Amino acid sequence: MRTNSLALRLFLWAAGWTLVILILTGVALSTLYRHAVERAFDRRLDVYLRTLVADVASPEEGGDKFPQSIGEPLFELPLSGWYWQVTRLDAKKSDVRASRSLWDSSLPRLGTDQPNTAEYQQGYAQGPEDQRLRLVERTIDLGDEGKYLIAVAGDASEIDEETRSFDRAISLTFGALTLALLLTTALQVRFGLAPLTRISQRLAAIRSGRAERLEGQFPVEIAPLARETNALLDANREIVERARTHVGNLAHALKTPLSVIVNEASARGDDPLAQKVREQADIMRDQVARQLERARLAARPTIVGTLTDVPPVVTALARTMEKLYRARDIAIAVDLPEHAFFRGEQQDLEEMLGNLVDNGCKWAQSRVAIEVVADQANADAERGQKNPKPDAADRSGKPRLRIIVDDDGPGLSPEEREQVAHRGQRLDESKPGSGLGLSIVVELAALYDGALTFGSAPIGGLRAELALPAGSP
Repeated sequence: MRTNSLALRLFLWAAGWTLVILILTGVALSTLYRHAVERAFDRRLDVYLRTLVADVASPEEGGDKFPQSIGEPLFELPLSGWYWQVTRLDAKKSDVRASRSLWDSSLPRLGTDQPNTAEYQQGYAQGPEDQRLRLVERTIDLGDEGKYLIAVAGDASEIDEETRSFDRAISLTFGALTLALLLTTALQVRFGLAPLTRISQRLAAIRSGRAERLEGQFPVEIAPLARETNALLDANREIVERARTHVGNLAHALKTPLSVIVNEASARGDDPLAQKVREQADIMRDQVARQLERARLAARPTIVGTLTDVPPVVTALARTMEKLYRARDIAIAVDLPEHAFFRGEQQDLEEMLGNLVDNGCKWAQSRVAIEVVADQANADAERGQKNPKPDAADRSGKPRLRIIVDDDGPGLSPEEREQVAHRGQRLDESKPGSGLGLSIVVELAALYDGALTFGSAPIGGLRAELALPAGSP
């Protein structure tokens, strides 16, 4: 399970949508706020416009149609950005009265004096000194007293500044909100996927032999996965144990009939039929042993998560072999690290190593040496270091354990080394055995993705080097 990758994808997906939603929300709020500021600004202009309309429509007695002031100091300051202007549209000569702030300029028109011109208009226009103005204008018709266009403009920079101030505030607010949401999302993703990470770590512990089941409390959504995984592990162990039981039963069931056949044939002496029966019985015995051994070996490595400490196995085996070969006074020297772990079952290691040491003792004159090496390159690979340098026994870079068995016997030629690992091949009939031991080691090592190689021992005889997968507790 690649939880880190899944967590990253979930985080990026959530972060992306969060940013999109916040940006769209910010744009919408900024637009709505600007419209609200414009409406408030227009209401302010509309108050001045209504005042001017009232002055034009109902001038004071003895006055004219053009007011002098509407009580706002900004209309008195030259080029202040606040202006009003009253224009008579039906006069032969344009009659314009404007605020003092316009100085010698005039306001632009939003509409025309055509009959279909709307009575009231508002919008933006370019004013004196390239000022951007918010302008409202209204046309009134007083009949015989004339037709007038009344316009009031204010500095639009107030709208822009108000909007920019709001945008800055909302940007800071949404920025802080974005960080908070991203942090919250990261924590949700991390803690939400934590059970999957725990399952991944515990499965790795099972595979390496440090545990046998998925233990612990899991959320309701993950608990069924843990239960089914444990059920699968239990079923796998039951299948392996059942296969081993059947193999053992079959071996015992066939052993007795074959022994009876061989004994009966041997009792008939040199009878040709008896000799033929003995010959075929030996072939049957060899074939049965071969097929049973294959079935037994194929069943063993299917157990998940077994880890074996090698030094105790080697030490116990060396003591046993010294007792078995005490009559020949074979000395067995061992060179062991404090800890070295084989990723497999102890009985398989005992069988492989037992065959190699037994073969060494058979051919040795007086000495057998056993050395266990956890290669530094492979230890580096297990610790996650980059570019480890695997030795000749393992070019894959996976953690490897080497078990070397040397003897001081006659040794083997390169051609004999090729033959000795083949099932049933015996180079010297004077030595006891069926010729199956080394071939069993080869097959069992191959099932563990290991290898058995032969060479010349420094002490003069044969070197058998067994490379197996290593583990760590």
